[in-house]
Amino acid sequence: MIRQAVLFDLDGVLLDSGPAVRTALAAVATCATGRPTTPADLPPGALHRPRAEVLNLLGVTDPDDACGRWWDGALAAALPTGFPGVPTGLLALRAVNVALGVVTLQDRDRLPWYLPPALIDLLDVVITRQDAPAKPAPDGLHAALTRLDVQPKQALFVGDSPGDMTAARAAGV
Repeated sequence: MIRQAVLFDLDGVLLDSGPAVRTALAAVATCATGRPTTPADLPPGALHRPRAEVLNLLGVTDPDDACGRWWDGALAAALPTGFPGVPTGLLALRAVNVALGVVTLQDRDRLPWYLPPALIDLLDVVITRQDAPAKPAPDGLHAALTRLDVQPKQALFVGDSPGDMTAARAAGV
């Protein structure tokens, strides 16, 4: 039997992280500027811009320093939630012997508190930006498939961004 796999991006695919990221951006801006900032104060398209750009637009003079100080704490306080049906869908794939993995831009040290245990227990492999060059490079997808012993033509990648699509094409999945 040929082994098959489905790989997923994490944010925006398995996890509804948008509200948590908006809340974290507002919290970091509040800490850095001393002015109350809410998610409603974020510029249009905030989730599709680099966070440093968004924070700069909110008046944060050194976004990298602000993120280094407050990002993980703000994100942990606003934890993302899984999309409805994700655990059921993953269980259905496992029931037909499909290997499951995640290839994400998230940091590995965030996973214990960022990725719900109900999801992490269903995954055979998780590749982070510490494990391979970030998407749109195909390296993370290749690393996941190597660990799963699955050929690219026997895999799917589910993502939500142009970078995800570019990585999937380049990886041959």
